[in-house]
Parts: sequence; structure tokens; C-alpha cells
Amino acid sequence: MSSFKAVVIRQNEAAATQSVGFESLDDADLMEGDVTVRVERSTVNYKDGLAVTGRAPVVRRFPMVPGVDAVGTVETSESALFAPGDRVLLNGWGVGETHLGAFAERARWKSDWLLPLPSGFSPDEAMAIGTAGYTAMLAVLALERHDIKPGAGPVLVTGAAGGVGSIAIALLAGLGHHVVASTGRTEEADYLKSLGAAEVIDRASLTGPPKPLARERWVGAIDAVGGATLANILSMIRYDGAVAACGMAGGLDLPGSVAPFILRGVTLYGIDSVYAPKPVRLAAWERLDRDLDRAKLARAMRRVPFDGVIEAARDIVDGKVRGRLVVEIG
Repeated sequence: MSSFKAVVIRQNEAAATQSVGFESLDDADLMEGDVTVRVERSTVNYKDGLAVTGRAPVVRRFPMVPGVDAVGTVETSESALFAPGDRVLLNGWGVGETHLGAFAERARWKSDWLLPLPSGFSPDEAMAIGTAGYTAMLAVLALERHDIKPGAGPVLVTGAAGGVGSIAIALLAGLGHHVVASTGRTEEADYLKSLGAAEVIDRASLTGPPKPLARERWVGAIDAVGGATLANILSMIRYDGAVAACGMAGGLDLPGSVAPFILRGVTLYGIDSVYAPKPVRLAAWERLDRDLDRAKLARAMRRVPFDGVIEAARDIVDGKVRGRLVVEIG
């Protein structure tokens, strides 16, 4: 058995603390699965940052290798779905939480969790999208199911300088929507406008105590923040508008009222990317291939070496990361 390098989170139950660092593992350390993958690329999502820092109880099994996204090459397979040499893509399914994840040079996963790497994307591009961009696409699809069309009115995107926000802006602008970007980093206005934002507003306007109903401003929104921000957004959505909620950086609570739902007919869509079924995933990646501007994706992407992934995970929860990070593992 050959050894490989991995980021490992361990817990000291007696002290209620956790440690994280690089370790050398071998195949005996891998968990159950029918496909063994040589990991080439991963990314750093906000959830990965929470896992590495321990700021939220993301990890539910110790020791744990974090990392919820991967592109890699199949080394061995007991599944008819994949053969050695196939390039595969992974998003979610509890890896990095309950099953060893992608911040490692080798992993073993269930074939049902894997997709063939879409032919339209390089490994770097697929991980520049990652769970954040795939979630953004699921949110766009939710607004489309609500029949929110370009020209119907402005669409708000919160957490705009982050991963979900950056990809959501690029997607919505590419489809012809008037996009309003909300961010706490107004110095990133030029970056957000380069992705397609027509307006940039300070997130402070959405963080105060929410009113039951406020002035109608947007026909739809993609919210990656949650908490009071989401409650404020709901109070400002136009009649029969919709919000796709996909984040909790601002908190798990929703300190609002039922007024937007019963007086304006507003719809709130919850976006789950972790356990979405394979047909939904395939549809999202097909739309990403068709609709996402590769030049804007490149603008939102920065590469980090594997040795820098722990620091990058800490930076993302501290709000120091713009756009998307691609981790060069293999």
C-alpha cells in the first residue's frame, strides 16, 4: 500500500478541541466505497472553512479529511459505471462531513456519488465552479421555475463577492437579468461589475431589524447569507416574486414575519446541493456548460497549492476570499 498526503482533522474529546494538519495516510485508512480516485483538484467552500476552523459543527466523524468537492482520475473501480482512467467529478454527499473528503491525494467513494467530468470543462474550471457554482446554478433554476424572466425586474444577489455570489452574478447577467450585487466589501465593486452586476449595494442596508413589509425592490433574489439579511430581502421582494436561499453565513435564524408570504405571495425556495439526486445534478452541470461565461469564470478563480489549503480555509471564513479557489492537489 502506497502512502498519500491528506489534511486530517482530529478531535480531543476530553478538551472539546480539534486539531488540523497534514498527515501521511494509506489505503487502510480509506472508508467504504467502490471507486478509488486519485484526486487532482479540489476547491475551498465556506463549509470547508467551517470544518477546518471548527467554527460550526460541520464534521460529524473524527478523524476526518475535509473537502466537499473533487475532480480526479479513477484508479480502481468495482462499479460498472466507471473504469480506471475515467475522469470524475464529486460535489457533496456528506464527504468532508461523515465520509473522508477531497483534501487528500487519494480517496475512496461510492460510484453513485460521482459524475463523469463534463467534457466542456477542464479540471480547474470544474473546481472553480465546485459546490458554490453548482449551488448558484440550482438557485437560478429555482427562479426560472418561478417564471422569473430577464426584463421582469432587478434580481438581487447577496454575499456577492463570495463563491456562490460570483457565479450567480455571472450566470444571471449572462442570461440577461439586471443584477444587483450586495456585499460588505464595496471595494470589490469593479470586480462585481466585471462579472455582470449592474448595481452594487452595501450589505448594511439589509442587516438591520427587518420590517414585516418594506418597499418592494426586487422581483427575485439569490441569498447566500441567511439570518436577518434573508428576512429583510423577503420584506422587499415584489408581489409574486421569489427568493432562492442557499447560505447561512449570517445565521440559521429567520427573524421575519409571514407578511411577505400571505400579503405579497412571495415564495421562498430552499436550495440543497449536498443530496440533490443525480438527474438534478446532471441538469445543473449541463446548464453551467451552456450558460457560464468562461472568461468570467477565470476572472473569479484563483489557484492555491495543496500546502496552502488550510490557510485558505481559514481565510474564507474570515471573509478574505474573493470568488473561487482551485486547490492543486495532484
